[in-house]
Amino acid sequence: MPAFVLACVAYLGIALPSSTLGLLWPSMRLGFGAPVGTLGIMLFFGVTASVISSAATGRILSHLRVSQVLAIGTALSALALAVEAWAPSLPVFTAGMVTFGLGFGAMDSALNAHAARYFGARDINWMHASYGLGATIGPLVVTVLLSSGFGWRPVYGALALVQAGLALLFTVARRNWQVLPEQSGAAAESQRGHGSVRGPGQAGQRRWRPAVLVALVFVAVENGLESGAGIWAYIFLTDGRGLPGEAAGVAVAAYWAMMFAGRAVLGSLAERAGAGRVLAVAVAGVPVGAALMTVPGPGALAVAGLIIVGLAAAPVFPLFTLTTAQRTAAAMRTPSNFWPSPAVTLVGLAARPHRQREAKRKSPLRSPVKIRPVRFPPCAAGARPTMSMPGCSAPQPGTGRPQ
Repeated sequence: MPAFVLACVAYLGIALPSSTLGLLWPSMRLGFGAPVGTLGIMLFFGVTASVISSAATGRILSHLRVSQVLAIGTALSALALAVEAWAPSLPVFTAGMVTFGLGFGAMDSALNAHAARYFGARDINWMHASYGLGATIGPLVVTVLLSSGFGWRPVYGALALVQAGLALLFTVARRNWQVLPEQSGAAAESQRGHGSVRGPGQAGQRRWRPAVLVALVFVAVENGLESGAGIWAYIFLTDGRGLPGEAAGVAVAAYWAMMFAGRAVLGSLAERAGAGRVLAVAVAGVPVGAALMTVPGPGALAVAGLIIVGLAAAPVFPLFTLTTAQRTAAAMRTPSNFWPSPAVTLVGLAARPHRQREAKRKSPLRSPVKIRPVRFPPCAAGARPTMSMPGCSAPQPGTGRPQ
């Protein structure tokens, strides 16, 4: 099985439990006797673990291969879901979330680092589209199980078994991640042609730092909104817009389906029209969908806004991952320096649900979205940088050492 297919399977599998928490939380919190807002606190601990794991992935990849990180991360996820299915109290469940975050953060960073070197725009978008496909299947399955009378504990038990099966698959297929000799030779030749990687205090790395920091803030906000919408959409549509639970579950699945469709279609479009143009249009579409969710009206209007947010946000993170090499110096493309992109996404995920919960509680519209215009330089939106763009550096092609 090719490495690209394994990467897609990994994202599909990890999306199944990630996309179901928002649907299961209303019944979970009743069993634990916790208020709705407790989920935001629990997410903080889980996301913190993911950030720490993402930050350590560079050092981990210097000792382990991508295949080994993937197998270990999936095994941790299976263990975490088993703990959550059994958890007798909220602290034990939170410990399971921390364990899940450790596995997810390592897998996400390792896969993105590998994809940034060896996959093109279409492959990267298909890889992340697989997450959207898994996130679409998850809410649909959970909605059917809950409607059939199953509780949330059997659901988490089944998800743990799926993750355990994937861990076994990745262990058996660990050799499929090896890079062909001609690819390694090309990477080495590219490194020789562009010189050695500079240290953290040298001028080359200082040149790209402002652009990277701005871009990371951008991706944290955008992906925090994307992930927060997926987590809190079910509660918002049922409690804030009065939709039945089954309809809200289908709407959440439709949100992730748009994420899948957008990444599958827009990846091919980005290869023809350019990643910068597709990113610019996508970023402009996110506030349009958020505005439809914010204005007062029937539940169908909020569902339409949610679907637009999913479609518009779909290509942003995959194409951001791809164009990181165009915006930064060669040092950014080493595994030890690649972790900030997934990590700040997780920071955004931790921050946005808290802000959305507060907005839902305080606003008369009970809206989970708070829109503020933010200005970024063209390179932050994925435009091809030139020396005339303030805060941007010219692209420096090349690939890193295979892991």
